[in-house]
This record gives sequence, C-alpha cells and structure tokens, in this order.
Amino acid sequence: MAEVIDKPDTAVDLPDMASEDTLALTTTNNNTEVAAPAEKKVKKIIRRKKRPARAQVDPATVKSEPPAQTGTTFNIWYNKWAGGDKEDSAMSQTHAKGRCNIALDSGYTKADGHPGAFFCLYFARGVCHKGQDCDYLHRLPGTYDIFPQNVDCFGRDKFSDYRDDMGGVGSFSRQNRTIYVGRIHVSDDIEEIVARHFAEWGPIERIRVLSNRGIAFVTYRDLANAEFAKEAMAWQSLEGNEILNLRWSLPDPNPMAQKREARRIEEQAAEAIRKALPAEFVAEIEGKDPEARKRRKIESGYGLEGYEAPDEVHFARGPNAVNPRGREGFELEHEQRLMLEAAEQEMLQEQQYDQQPQQQEEEQKGGILSSSTLAALQGARVAVASKPAPKAAAGPLVAYDSDSD
Repeated sequence: MAEVIDKPDTAVDLPDMASEDTLALTTTNNNTEVAAPAEKKVKKIIRRKKRPARAQVDPATVKSEPPAQTGTTFNIWYNKWAGGDKEDSAMSQTHAKGRCNIALDSGYTKADGHPGAFFCLYFARGVCHKGQDCDYLHRLPGTYDIFPQNVDCFGRDKFSDYRDDMGGVGSFSRQNRTIYVGRIHVSDDIEEIVARHFAEWGPIERIRVLSNRGIAFVTYRDLANAEFAKEAMAWQSLEGNEILNLRWSLPDPNPMAQKREARRIEEQAAEAIRKALPAEFVAEIEGKDPEARKRRKIESGYGLEGYEAPDEVHFARGPNAVNPRGREGFELEHEQRLMLEAAEQEMLQEQQYDQQPQQQEEEQKGGILSSSTLAALQGARVAVASKPAPKAAAGPLVAYDSDSD
C-alpha cells in the first residue's frame, strides 16, 4: 500500500490501485474524500420509421365499376378508352370524388422494396383504399424517378400522337411537361392561386396565365411530376366552384420557347455527362480547380515558354496525340499496324525478287523484246487492203493527151 501523506490542499495518486476509472483522492481539512467515477454519456440514435401509407377512402364504400368513358373507342385489350380528344360531356361537368393530400396520405407501401415500381393512379386522384397494402408507390415523383418513354409514371402505355389521348396518357413522340388548364375563374390574384395549387405536385419551371381566356399553361421541371399533377388536379377546383379541364399542351410555336427547350435538353445531357465522368476531370475541364489550372498550363506548354496548347490538341486521343495521356491504349495498336505493314512490304520484295530471274530468261530467249511484248504485237496485227489498179483507157481519142493537141 502506498502511504498517504496528510497535507492540506494536496492530492496523492495511487499507482498500484490504478484501474480503468481512476479514483482521485483529495484531502480537505485533514479529511480524505474519494470522488465517484464520471459516468459515460451514451448517445442514443433514434431512427423514426417511415410511416405506412394511409387509406384515402373507406374500403367498404368502394364498388367495382367499369372504367369511366374518357374517349370515343374502348380498347378491350388494354381495358381502357382511346380517342380522348373528344371528352365526355357528363364527366367534364362532374367534380372529382377525392383529392390527394401529400402531407397526410403519402407513406411506404409494398412497392417501396421493388426498384422501378410505378406510382398509384388512384393515390394521385385521392381515392386509393388499399393504403400500405397497395402494389404501387404512394408518394410524389422525384428527380431520379425516370421511366421508359413509351409509358407514363403510372405504367400506362402512351400513344403515337397526342390527338389519340390528349386528356390521358399523351404521346411518346416527344417529352411534354406542359399542362393546359381550362375553365379558370379569373380574379386579381389568379396567378398566385394557380402557382399555389400546382406547386404541391413538384417543382414548377414556368406558369403562364391568359386572364382574358380563362386558361393557364403550367410547365414542370420533370416529366413525372407533370404526369402526376395532371391526374391529381383533373376535375378539381382552385378557389371557387369551377371544374378544371386539364389536357396536354400542344407544342409551342414560339421560336423562343423552342430554343429554351433545346437549351434545356443540352443542359440535361451535360449534367448526365458530368455524373458519368470523374469529379477531378470535370473540375479540370470547367476550370473550377485552381491547382488543376496551373498544372494544365505547365503540361500543355510542352517545354515551350509562354505557349499553351488549345483543348482540341491537349485532350486529343490517338497514336499521334501530343499529350502522352492521349496515346495510352493506342500505342500497342499502332505498333501492330506498323508490324503488319512491314510484313507486307517484305512479302512484296520477295515476290519481286522471285520474278526477276524468270523475266531475264524470257528476254534471253526472245531477243531484245520479251515474250509478253511479242505476244502483244502478234495480237495487234491488222490486215491492210491493197489499192485497186486503175483501168486502162479505151476509145478513139486514146492517143490525145489534151484538147489542145
């Protein structure tokens, strides 16, 4: 045991009794007190489980009914109506049976464990009675929810022309993100009202309201959000008792709109390329990395002071590239091609060397001209026809040379 010296205001360590939680001995007024070991604080991470999807309507009230007529021709193969260009007058005057509330109705379903699952059409319309037992997704589409071009986000097949079903799935010929909204009750703050109601279904890129005609055009940033919003706001109301008429918009003939759409497609392609390439390479190309910019300036000089090679020279790839990185992978192919060319030249030389003795023997046998030349000359012989001899003159004046005689 180590001795404890009683001195006022002193502390003594006990090395022989050291453990994980060291006991500190303190003396105050000749009384030794042992401090309790400090308690370790353990942080508890509470993970809230995602809530299940809520049933939007009572299952007991659901009745099995044939699909409502949304077109002019019923397709028995797909069990739906086609030719939706002419809408049903009765349905267009009837208010929707329900409306989706994303804050209350969204949650996990059976489809969350299956990648590539489609969204629930009845959930978008606010009338799904299955809740968490539904085989489709009960949430808003996101940026990374991308589906094949021939189907929409609900898994329905599209048509080749918008005229076939402008009020339904639309066409697969082009990517349409603009919705036509009709039958709007015009007010002073109609633009704000339209923006507030349609912003529930995803990020909006542009809204255009024509107050004199009571219509609006809403363009979403993503196609899946536009498809979801079209079904969610069909036959709904904004602030009054109107019944909205939602359809897909026709292509905008405005040249500025066409340029804007082309620029958006280019930006999407550039973003996809950025994601596919390494971050360091993208930063170097775009000039966002200062160190990479300095390194590029040194490397692209190629030993010449004050010279910087352009991008098409510095980043060129091939066997003749100036940058050594651009020749990687092409050197072996270039060497193999050179070897093949050298082998072909050797074969041609050997053939010419073998043909020389034969030509010399033929020239010796045929004299000055070779056998091939003689054969060509013999084949080119042409028979020349001789001229006929003039006939001898006959008559009494044969001896006269001319009239003067």
